[in-house]
Amino acid sequence: MNVAIIPARGGSKRILRKNLRSFCNKPIIAWSIEAALNSAQFDKVIVSTDDDEIAQFAIEKGADVPFVRPAELSDDHAITRDVVNHALTWLAENEQPAEYCCVLYATAPFVTSNDLASAFAQLKSSKRDFCFAATSFPFSIQRAFYFTPQGDIEMFDKKQMKTRSQDLQEAYHDAGQFYWGKADAFLQNLPMYSHHASAFLIPRYRVQDIDTEEDWETAELLFSAIQSRGL
Repeated sequence: MNVAIIPARGGSKRILRKNLRSFCNKPIIAWSIEAALNSAQFDKVIVSTDDDEIAQFAIEKGADVPFVRPAELSDDHAITRDVVNHALTWLAENEQPAEYCCVLYATAPFVTSNDLASAFAQLKSSKRDFCFAATSFPFSIQRAFYFTPQGDIEMFDKKQMKTRSQDLQEAYHDAGQFYWGKADAFLQNLPMYSHHASAFLIPRYRVQDIDTEEDWETAELLFSAIQSRGL
């Protein structure tokens, strides 16, 4: 069985009621649920939540909410892997064990059904345990700097001070959207950023963390532009 797990707790501090807030004319979690359902990759699309309103909306959109997420996995310190493993364990004990699982964030409106299907195909062909969405940094991370307590500028890697940008190694980062994997690999807590995984690369214009009001506005502008151009 293939299962999508969308973690969506009710509490959120930086953006209140974040998972149900309207994003481009629909609650943001709707985009993730629709992408999962339309991908035709899943026997179940489960929303793991502690919130009655989120649960009701998820069910109306066609997702399953077979359990209430425990309080100890719903606070600010909850770890996604623990939330996922709780859902996988619940399925194994109450319904049917999953073979493959895709963790899809509720605030990932840029994910498409094609992404989910293509990443699953990549996972199976790679013979690795995980496949997650990633993209490239738009600048050379070796040139990054920070401010000291005195306000001075210091490079993280001073050895790269005179290296030409075209000679620096390109770097990539987790897109924070979805994570395909074998259910057993999740339950065994195998590390994601390792030889156990492959990265499914997506363009930078479809990647935006949404943790602040500024992030939200930026994401809506990007999303609207993508839709208007049919990308």
